[in-house]
Amino acid sequence: MDEDITPSAPETPQQSVRSWGSSMMRDLLSTLVPAIIIALLIHVFLAQATRVYGQSMEPNLYTDQRLVIEKIGYQFHGPRRGDVIVIHDPSGGPELLIKRVIGLPGERITVTDGRVFVDSVPLDEPYLAQDTLGSGRSWVVPPLHVFVMGDNRVASRDSRIFGPVALDQIVGHAVFRYWPPEQIGIVR
Repeated sequence: MDEDITPSAPETPQQSVRSWGSSMMRDLLSTLVPAIIIALLIHVFLAQATRVYGQSMEPNLYTDQRLVIEKIGYQFHGPRRGDVIVIHDPSGGPELLIKRVIGLPGERITVTDGRVFVDSVPLDEPYLAQDTLGSGRSWVVPPLHVFVMGDNRVASRDSRIFGPVALDQIVGHAVFRYWPPEQIGIVR
């Protein structure tokens, strides 16, 4: 038995362009959609980029520097004294604040004579460029909270004003500075 095979008509140039265009769009979407989903998952669960605003962390961080914040570490351990963290503004403002962890749950933080004391022991703070303002005021850090301060104590709105910060208000731990390029490095 012989089968009848009818040759197909050759594509016109317009059909060829349309076919190429739809193939290109399909390839683009199949690459772009997963990449966007992966980027969103990383941003929500693992890490995100943030920008420093204001002078509360000078001389260690300056306005317009860009940082990478890791979000998962505090799921396995609590913040440590000296960590630079990003928190939601405790007063309800929309901006994020960058501060240093000074006090941990259960500790008494006292600011007096230009120094910070943790449970009556002076805190070693080599990252500071000036004394800490305060007049003998003390705070006890409740469970599931940390006491935070900016490195530029004269220009920082921190736990001295809004009190200890709940752990669930922490966005993440600032770990890496990536902008400007000449200041790329680990955040200490």
